[in-house]
Amino acid sequence: MTNLTIGGVKEHFNMPWHLAIENGEFSDKKINLTWKDFHGGTGAMCKALRNKEIDIAVLLTDGIIKDIINGNDSKIVQTYINTPLLWGVHVAANSDYKTIADLEGEKPAISRIDSGSQLLAIANAEKNGWDVDALDFEIVGDLDGGIEALTNGSADYFLWEHFTTKPWVDNGTFRRVGDCPSPWPCFMIAVRNDVLESNFDDIKNVLRVINSKTKSLSTHAKKQRFIDLFAQRYNLNKEDIKNWLIITEWNQGKPISRTLIKTIQNKLLELSVIEKTIDVEKLIKKIYL
Repeated sequence: MTNLTIGGVKEHFNMPWHLAIENGEFSDKKINLTWKDFHGGTGAMCKALRNKEIDIAVLLTDGIIKDIINGNDSKIVQTYINTPLLWGVHVAANSDYKTIADLEGEKPAISRIDSGSQLLAIANAEKNGWDVDALDFEIVGDLDGGIEALTNGSADYFLWEHFTTKPWVDNGTFRRVGDCPSPWPCFMIAVRNDVLESNFDDIKNVLRVINSKTKSLSTHAKKQRFIDLFAQRYNLNKEDIKNWLIITEWNQGKPISRTLIKTIQNKLLELSVIEKTIDVEKLIKKIYL
């Protein structure tokens, strides 16, 4: 039995991993896969990969590309979610901000440096024609920190996944003034290079299992069967889950695309999120299943 640890956010996107673990589908391949939640998001997972605390991570595309360019000894092995992530732009419910335009020059909360929340705050600023270099970030750690920062006024707005934050919009903690979809497929699966070298066949089997699992979410009719389970596990409204499933597509095994990664790098360079692009082969490991 091979022991592997995988990191991911505690969000609805990752339910297929938990179902496969609970059903013993990785154990059937002689893999003991342990899931570790990262409330700090992609930045925290990048750090954990560097420190060899986890072997695999399901994390935001922009964050892992930037961190590999900056020295993270890992590679992207597959796109996990083909569709963009819908980031809600949130303010405190009692604030005077009414539109995204009102937030120009104001302070965004981010979970940590190089996190998805920071990179999308930059993308949102660029999209709206703001001075990106003038952004002044308030580091808050996680969603709970974002709630606290907007409530006490230490930050003015906070970008976080639309449906994850919906309960706080519904209960009057946040008000959403708009959305900012990521300009790329949102989640990738990355693996440390030393694990790829020593356990390549096991990684292939991990991908085979999760791709088989996400095929149960491949059509609208199949997705409908999981609405109640998603809602129950993640404390989300059924109608919100239904709307999220409509706009979400899992990859289900197509090898990582060189062209896609090259295009994303160019966009990150345009946003000044990265200082240079690198050979795509240093970012990805194509795995054919």
